[in-house]
Amino acid sequence: MADTVERRTVLLWHVHGSWTTSFVQGPHRYLVPVVQGGGPWGRGLCGRDWPSVEEVLARELRETEPDVVVLQRPEEIELTERWLGRRPGADIPAVYVEHNTPRPSAATTRHPLADRADIPLVHVTHFNELMWDNGIAPTRVVPHGIVDPGALYTGELPHGVALINEPMRRGRITGSDLLPDLAMAGPIDLYGIGADGFTTDRPTRHPIRGIGDFAQSALHREMARRRIYLHTARWTSLGLSLLEAMHLAMPVVALATTEAVCAVPPEAGALSCDIASLTAKFHEFLHEPDLAVLAGKAGRQFALEHYGLDAFLRRWNSLLAEVTG
Repeated sequence: MADTVERRTVLLWHVHGSWTTSFVQGPHRYLVPVVQGGGPWGRGLCGRDWPSVEEVLARELRETEPDVVVLQRPEEIELTERWLGRRPGADIPAVYVEHNTPRPSAATTRHPLADRADIPLVHVTHFNELMWDNGIAPTRVVPHGIVDPGALYTGELPHGVALINEPMRRGRITGSDLLPDLAMAGPIDLYGIGADGFTTDRPTRHPIRGIGDFAQSALHREMARRRIYLHTARWTSLGLSLLEAMHLAMPVVALATTEAVCAVPPEAGALSCDIASLTAKFHEFLHEPDLAVLAGKAGRQFALEHYGLDAFLRRWNSLLAEVTG
């Protein structure tokens, strides 16, 4: 791919680590800003192994001459003007990646770029594009692509596993409140930032164990040892952890919400808004490991075909070539 695609210099902030891991697998030169003390506007690599990414001090960005800027938060427009001395959409080509579902209102929230026609608005799911009020902004959809961790699934532990960052604070949004219902069928191991502090006042038949946050490579192996992946998010963009679980060949028990209804085929597990139905399927997979294996294989095949890295990079290469003209 690198031999046939014109190499560009791309400025972007380190915002969503998992998405960026896939994005920087392309053939380009990627720059991420660094400021003293790090923080949301200059965290740099932050320990990530991204060989194609260069950290650049914010005060030195004007010397780098990037070809395009990939925006992910409204504040980055002003930061680009201040640090680079160029206006996104006018003095330098730009795209804006929207990772999130609209808030506070599902269908009537106007996007921060809705009044701009000079910066393409790139949604990561068709659901997001549908639900945001995009105004006059030109929109595209570039679905997620995953660096394939491999079919690591063993399912040796008859547990469910869920990945939720800040499960107490984000409660109903991430469906953390549904875990006690599911735990009536079997034990659940919870990973993610702040997961080690998860507690519930509701009785459960089996334990919910908050473990904490792991590095991605270690996390994938721990996930794959569990028998079922549980996806409980009510209102979120398509979680990359769901796609990672499918790549691992894990069977999936998921809420039929947002883009998940397109990402999880019936043969890959269970997809429903009926918690009793999902709990029953969780129980079945726990006690029928052969069925779990078959569902996981089907999910992996679907994920490779629809959320593979090559297609993701081809779409992004095409879009960057278009906006840089």
